[in-house]
Amino acid sequence: MKAIADAGFLVAFGSRRDTHHRWAVSLAERVTEPLLTCEAVLAEATFHLEDAAYVLSLVAKGLVRVAFDLASHDAELARLAVKYTARKPDLADLCLIRMSEMHREFPVITTDIRDFTVYRRNKRERIPLITPAD
Repeated sequence: MKAIADAGFLVAFGSRRDTHHRWAVSLAERVTEPLLTCEAVLAEATFHLEDAAYVLSLVAKGLVRVAFDLASHDAELARLAVKYTARKPDLADLCLIRMSEMHREFPVITTDIRDFTVYRRNKRERIPLITPAD
C-alpha cells in the first residue's frame, strides 16, 4: 500500500486506548512499504502519545518515512495557510495537503475526517482519503 500518514493514524496505531486502534492495526498489517509522512506529523504524534522513542521506532522499523522538506515548500505552505485560515490548520495538515499535491496517487490515512474532507489539493481537487469510516 502506498499512502501518506497523518498523526491520527500513528496515534491510533500506538495507543490501545484510542477509539481507532483496531482500525489502525488492521491497516498497518497491509502496509508493504513505508508510508510517507512529514516531521510535523511525527511531532504531533509524539505530543499525543507522549513517547518520542516509540514514534522514532515507527521510522526505524519502516512503517513511516519522512518524505518532505518544509524549507523547499514554504511558499506553497504559506499559500495553504492563508487559504484555510478560518479552519486554523496546524503545520502537519498543511504539509500533508502539499504532500498530496506532490504524490497524487497516494491517499492520506487520517482520522481527521472533518478537516480533510474540506481541504483541497491543487485548489479544487479532493484529497483521496483512507479513514476509519471506510
